[in-house]
Order: sequence, then structure tokens, then C-alpha cells
Amino acid sequence: MGGKAGIVPPTGAPAAHLDVLAWLAVQEGATYSRTVEVDLDTLEPQISAPPFVDNVVDLKDLGKVAVDVVYMGTCTNGRYEDMAAAAQIMKGRKLAKGVRMIVVPASSASLQQATEDGTLATLLATGATIGTPGCGACIGRHMGVLAPGEVCVFTGNRNFRGRMGSPDAQIYLASPEVAAATALTGYITHPQDVMV
Repeated sequence: MGGKAGIVPPTGAPAAHLDVLAWLAVQEGATYSRTVEVDLDTLEPQISAPPFVDNVVDLKDLGKVAVDVVYMGTCTNGRYEDMAAAAQIMKGRKLAKGVRMIVVPASSASLQQATEDGTLATLLATGATIGTPGCGACIGRHMGVLAPGEVCVFTGNRNFRGRMGSPDAQIYLASPEVAAATALTGYITHPQDVMV
């Protein structure tokens, strides 16, 4: 059936700041058919191009792709930390002309935290629309459903044809930081390209 997820226990500095669950650990004496080590400091931002999740390329190899919609949130990448990362990039700026940005918090707790510290106010000031916590257009039902021919950068985890509305729309999957940079320029953009 193929692997659908990889669970990696945190180590080093991140582990010191996280409450790691007891079951999320490498078993002492475990054997593996293959070990893969990735130096995350050398990894370029990745993007999943339509119409399949596993159609992944380095962002720098994608080229200049214009977008109509930046959709951030739902259960995947709608956490407080994701909204705060986007707000940090977008603070004091406006959405690119012709771009709609929809932010759907993952939970009521994420929405509350982003409200209390001004994250939502920052996103609203850029021109983003904030939805209520839930699925939103991720399941193609409401709030930002894509029209035929629209191109969307989505921070969710699925980009199948017709997933978010029209089967003629294109969905690219990216991080909240790439989504924020894209919302500012109107085309899929590396966050470093908009940092001042």
C-alpha cells in the first residue's frame, strides 16, 4: 500500500521545547531495513504540484506560477504557530492585487490564541479573510471553493483534482511561510525573497 506517514521523534534543541509522548521514541535495539538521514539545514522548501501529493519538487525548480487564491489552514497548517509565522512575514504589507487569502484556524484554541496576541489582526490588515475553525474548502464544501481555472496555494495535505472545488482548478501544497510570501507577490514565492 505504500507509506502514508513518517513519524520522527524529535531530538536536539526541538526535543527540549516539546512535550514528547512516551510512545514516540526509537525502541532500544530496533533494526531497520534502511536508515535515511536528512540534514534539514540543507533542504530547500518543497512544494507539491498538482494533481498528486507525491508530485514534490524543490520550490526553486518550480518556476514562476501565478496564483489566484492562498488558502492557509484547516486541520493541516492551521495551528497558531502557522498563522503566527505567516503574520510575521506579512506584517505591514498587503496582499498582491487579485489574490484572495483565506485563513481557517485548525481549532478554537488556535483561533483564540491568534486573536489574543494580534496575529489575526495582522492577517486581516493584509487583506486576508478569516474563517471559522473547521474544514472550509479543503473538502470542497464552502468558504473559498475554487472556480474553474483558478490556481491555489494551499497549506493543507491534499491536492487531488476537484478536492477544493472545480476539477479544472490547480492546487499546490506548500508551507505557511511559502503561502504568506506567495500572497504578497501573487506568484509562488520563496519566503526569503520577501524578507526585509
